[in-house]
Amino acid sequence: MSIFKKLLNGVTGGFVSTAVDTFKDYFPPDMSPGQKADLALKTKQLEANIQQQMDDAAITAEEVLTSRIAQLEGTASDLKGIPFIGPLILLLRGMQRPVWGYFVMYIDFVWFTTPSNKVVNGVAFQNFTEQQQTALIVINLLVLTFLFGERAVKNVMPFLTKMFEAKAKI
Repeated sequence: MSIFKKLLNGVTGGFVSTAVDTFKDYFPPDMSPGQKADLALKTKQLEANIQQQMDDAAITAEEVLTSRIAQLEGTASDLKGIPFIGPLILLLRGMQRPVWGYFVMYIDFVWFTTPSNKVVNGVAFQNFTEQQQTALIVINLLVLTFLFGERAVKNVMPFLTKMFEAKAKI
């Protein structure tokens, strides 16, 4: 069965409640409590089966996407076969996160600790303009989001909110 058929068959929002209501309309009103409980159990099992099919279809879709990306873009093991450039690319790719991280930490350190007209490491810094500060915030969010993930942004957002509130009071 294709992925799309599985997904189409799995999309049955509110199936159990609809099925129970429908069954109640067609079954005799004098159903025993045991029969009603059995009907509810069967519909719950049906719902669990449908949920399992949806989960399986999502896993299959993710595997197909991952393999398709590997086919189109290649994998890191493909780079090992290129004599000199392959290991260099792997090294640079592995160094990207620490280099960006330390660069942003340095810029943030300078931003938060340097008073106006101070020289740091031979570079003269002045007060950052509003546009420069906005650019630094955007750079921080981009680096945090793309290199460190959503969790890092969620952890830093309260700090940024407090910082903006403090600057607004000044």
